[in-house]
Amino acid sequence: MCGRFVRDCSIRDIAEEFGVEEPHFDLPPSYNVAPGQNIPVIISSGNKKLVSCKWGFIPTWAKDPKTGNRMINARAETVTEKPAFRSAYKTTR
Repeated sequence: MCGRFVRDCSIRDIAEEFGVEEPHFDLPPSYNVAPGQNIPVIISSGNKKLVSCKWGFIPTWAKDPKTGNRMINARAETVTEKPAFRSAYKTTR
């Protein structure tokens, strides 16, 4: 997982690309999406749908959800060892 990314398309474009209903929210394109910001996500359990979620990773042991704003780099070579990511990795989260 990287700390920042670019989303240069509209919610309508994403809905069309993935064949889902356009949601009733709008998130403008951004060239600097950062942890803690809302992003569009396709949920595929049951019927696919486009929802808005907060970007970040909250470890199971975190007491404060804002911890997710700091957990931004899971390294492939240590993801199975680091307490913050180990459990999530094993359950393909």
